[in-house]
Amino acid sequence: MSKPTEADTQRMMRLSHFTIERAATSILWIDSNALIIRANGAACQGLGYSMPELLSMTVHDFDPDYTPQIWPAFWSRLKRERFLTFDSRHKSKEGRIYPVEVSCNYLDFEGKGYTCTFARDITERIEREEALKKALAELALIKKRLQAENVYLQEEISVINNFDDIVTDSDAFKRVLSKIEQVAPTDATVLVLGETGAGKELVARAIHDLSRRRDRPLVKINCAALPANLIESELFGHEKGAFTGALSRKIGRFELADGGTLFLDEIGDLAPELQAKLLRVLQEGEFERLGDSRTRKVDVRVLAATHRNLEHAIEEGLFREDLFYRLNVFPIVCPPLRERREEVPMLVRHFAKRHAQNMGKVIENIPREVMEALQSYDWPGNVRELQNIIERAVIITRGPTLQLGDWLPRRSVDAPATKPATLQEVEDKKDQLERDHIVEVLQSTRWRVRGPQGAAAILGLKPTTLEARMKKLGIHR
Repeated sequence: MSKPTEADTQRMMRLSHFTIERAATSILWIDSNALIIRANGAACQGLGYSMPELLSMTVHDFDPDYTPQIWPAFWSRLKRERFLTFDSRHKSKEGRIYPVEVSCNYLDFEGKGYTCTFARDITERIEREEALKKALAELALIKKRLQAENVYLQEEISVINNFDDIVTDSDAFKRVLSKIEQVAPTDATVLVLGETGAGKELVARAIHDLSRRRDRPLVKINCAALPANLIESELFGHEKGAFTGALSRKIGRFELADGGTLFLDEIGDLAPELQAKLLRVLQEGEFERLGDSRTRKVDVRVLAATHRNLEHAIEEGLFREDLFYRLNVFPIVCPPLRERREEVPMLVRHFAKRHAQNMGKVIENIPREVMEALQSYDWPGNVRELQNIIERAVIITRGPTLQLGDWLPRRSVDAPATKPATLQEVEDKKDQLERDHIVEVLQSTRWRVRGPQGAAAILGLKPTTLEARMKKLGIHR
């Protein structure tokens, strides 16, 4: 191979200069004092300075991370390791600070040390990484939500409902069905009222199943089953470390029901301190998880149910009036079973058939005296009590004829109890009346015992006497 000529060398020098000047990456030559001694066009364009301006500057003028105080240590390390790659920041002439990936190559040239530095703007890369992180976080949240939904739905599957479907032939309950058909296609909040066991949850499920949200879950929570601090976490969720025992993030029922329906059972037992937070979600669709200041928005239809008289609870200061009106958009009252006795035979046959199938039995006959006894009973536990009675009857039945055995209901609308009360029962009733009266007065004074407007003065007792009576009767705020 022939030795390159002077012309070849000059041509290669021009090619190198041409390449450096037209490279898309910023290239800077910097000496040991952090002075810029040469730069290419991309460096000038990226930083917004002209070539003369840039050649009068130091690294410290456009890199806020490399101050005069740390430059000597950086230079010593570069001289020792010869090559360094790191992320930093550059500040343009207009004041824009943007991220850069920097590669520094240490060079000894004619007795002096220099670094040939390549700096690449990585703003787009950082934005892509942040977008990817956000997407992964959202996927993780969706995964966690789906896992929570799966756990919740598995729990729901394990619950035996009062009915497979609504079973009725009474005019009273057919009016309920008519209301369900009217309100189900809307997003209106529904308040289902009725005694325990009258079918309130069944009504809520029917509303959800007929709504446009039926492809999303019906999530329920019993407001009477958990203490206030756990109910808040169940409703709104919490972050890890939000309170003692919060070992991981928890998605609340409102987030779980997003796009679907949330059923608040026994809403009348919701703690007063949570009623305001619930009101805000109903009004604005917003809430915060425990331990997190970020506001979250959800699209949830709320159905509520209670066996309590909420208007009386409002008078007693136990339930917020504004929350009641927010919930009571479309009330549905489930009539008690004693007001629809014509349903009893149909329900008895339905439950007998279902429980017999589950137990591998065949029930063909239900004696008339059994049916009459069941129809004459006033059913304080409503349909739930009837179902339990029939299940017990199927368990003890041997053969095709249903037998009630010792489970025959004793209390009848036609046969009120006539047994005289004992003295202890009379005394207990007196104590209960006294307790109820003291509680009523305490609520009217906002539980203030002492003072001219206190409960003791109203009751005509000394404060110490009233406090002793409260202790004896187990009265606590």
